Amino acid sequence: MTKQEALYKYCLRLGDNALILGHRLSEMCSKAPFLEEDLALTNFALDMIGRAQAILKYAAEVEGKGRNEDLIAYRREEKEYYNHLITELPNGDFAHVIARQLYVSAFEYLFYTELQKSSDATLAAIAAKTVKEVKYHLQHVADWTVRLGDGTEESHARMQKAINDLWMFTGELFEMDETDNLLLKEGVAIDLIPLKAAWEKNISEIIGDATLVSPAGSYMQTGSRKGIHTEYMGHILSEMQYLQRAYPDASW
Repeated sequence: MTKQEALYKYCLRLGDNALILGHRLSEMCSKAPFLEEDLALTNFALDMIGRAQAILKYAAEVEGKGRNEDLIAYRREEKEYYNHLITELPNGDFAHVIARQLYVSAFEYLFYTELQKSSDATLAAIAAKTVKEVKYHLQHVADWTVRLGDGTEESHARMQKAINDLWMFTGELFEMDETDNLLLKEGVAIDLIPLKAAWEKNISEIIGDATLVSPAGSYMQTGSRKGIHTEYMGHILSEMQYLQRAYPDASW
């Protein structure tokens, strides 16, 4: 694997995470508990779509095959996407939306804080903008986790179930492979292993403040590094890609 190939794949991972979770959050439009939260989640989605556009645009430049961010986003097959599995899971109830975002935002805040130090100027610049957004995302969902966990008996039970259900999808956030290791030596990528302890500490503190119990399961569901997905990914792509597949050469 060359550095160019590794960088392209690395960009796909980052872009796909933002693209797919942004799509999932966009499905919450008009479905949040009240108007203010409806706007908050929609803005989360917009932040992520904007991040996906920037990263996938750079991926297209790195690839050097004349494609743009739209073609990369909408003209790939399922196995060519590398987003974390947790990003493609159905929204479920509001507690599941918050728990998923808590796990992801806590990771992204640590990740993009470190990525600002990347030797790749483009990724470092994108990270500098992103870390400001995910800091707010994390604060917002941490508040909601406490509000639901330390709320009514019903909200407590739903939040605990969501925290438990999604735990097995958090392990792959910290997986590393040949792509990561090659770019790590070049100073482009960051080492994910040291982030895990800080992430677990942050999550544990928030869960404790919410009067919830931290999950204890050790089994983790993985596959995204190899383009392996849940059964939900195909349904997402059928919605996302319909227009571009139906009118592949259309101009607007």
